[in-house]
Amino acid sequence: MSAPLWAAVAALVIWAGLLFCRGRFWFADQHLSPPVADLAGRPWPDVAAVIPARDEASTIGCTVASLLNQDYPGRLDVFVVDDNSTDGTAEKARAAAEAAGAGERFHLVSGKPLANGWSGKLWAVSQGLAAARAGAPDAAYVLLTDADIDHDPANLRRLAAKAEMEKRDLVSLMVLLNCETPWERLLIPAFVFFFQKLFPFPWVNDPTDSTAAAAGGCMLVRRKALEDAGGIEAIRGRLIDDCALAALLKARGSIWLGLTRETVSLRRYDDLAEIWRMVARTAYEQLGHSILALLGTLVGMALLYLVPPVAAIWGAIAGEWDLAAAGAAGWGLMVLAYFPTLRLYGRPAWAGLALPLAGLLYTLMTADSARRHWLGRGGGWKGRTYAGPDPKVGE
Repeated sequence: MSAPLWAAVAALVIWAGLLFCRGRFWFADQHLSPPVADLAGRPWPDVAAVIPARDEASTIGCTVASLLNQDYPGRLDVFVVDDNSTDGTAEKARAAAEAAGAGERFHLVSGKPLANGWSGKLWAVSQGLAAARAGAPDAAYVLLTDADIDHDPANLRRLAAKAEMEKRDLVSLMVLLNCETPWERLLIPAFVFFFQKLFPFPWVNDPTDSTAAAAGGCMLVRRKALEDAGGIEAIRGRLIDDCALAALLKARGSIWLGLTRETVSLRRYDDLAEIWRMVARTAYEQLGHSILALLGTLVGMALLYLVPPVAAIWGAIAGEWDLAAAGAAGWGLMVLAYFPTLRLYGRPAWAGLALPLAGLLYTLMTADSARRHWLGRGGGWKGRTYAGPDPKVGE
């Protein structure tokens, strides 16, 4: 058997293993139930929403309004932390709150300069949590959400019902990302697919499994569980803060992560460079700044996403039909696995044929993330650069 055929068969076997032995990650079937009318006679818990916002004037108003207009039976206070913005973020947030008639339910916190040892987002979150302890002391949960999320009116009711009825310390949603521009259509569903493959949601949601992950755009956290785990300070330097928080909380309790069609991201990625920067900011951190992990990832991505289509096309051209068949079979399993995520984003099944191209681009982004780290420019975001290693949970 030739080396190309070995590679094509290996890719086929791995894809078969992923489909049948990795927690049904590709089903994309972990969704919140419809909102319930009551909690079996129990009162709805108070919630404090904390929104870290740095130069988010274009979206913060919609986010604040969507929270203040929640169909939630309990009390919801909204705390916006203006993280030293220069674009009028605070004014936009305040105007949206006034238009929604928020009154004392809205709180604007002026962010302090970034403290040593903290990532920018978590420093803002910590200030929001401190304000929430003072302004909403009875809140049993905190909703940590980004400043570019449009929350469906029933979103908080669904999150709280899930947390209360299943005794979850963290309930998180990967909100529906924008998928309108050509680059978004190519890369955003693939991003969600890769995330599910890395962290199979059924494993995350199984209390007996150690897999932990969350999506930072929408996380409902039981306040006592967070405080018992050491508070947000326990992960203060982490750049991949959502998964770090999930690991922190799952070590002591139960968490849940799912998908949604109703709550959406307002952030657009109009060109490849914007998506590239988003991925390159944290990809090497996800690998623990390990050169061996990086090399393994590059080889693995090439084997899984490039070998099948190359083998199928080259085998057909050269008349090596066993090579073409192995490549086509691997490519077919790849498209099959991708289809449920494409359907979530309203994309046709044939778009799955382009997954190898998306895989190639994400592989290059990962390599560039390592390059930026070695040059001292790792983790750059919104005018801040975190070049040092990403501290581990609890350090």
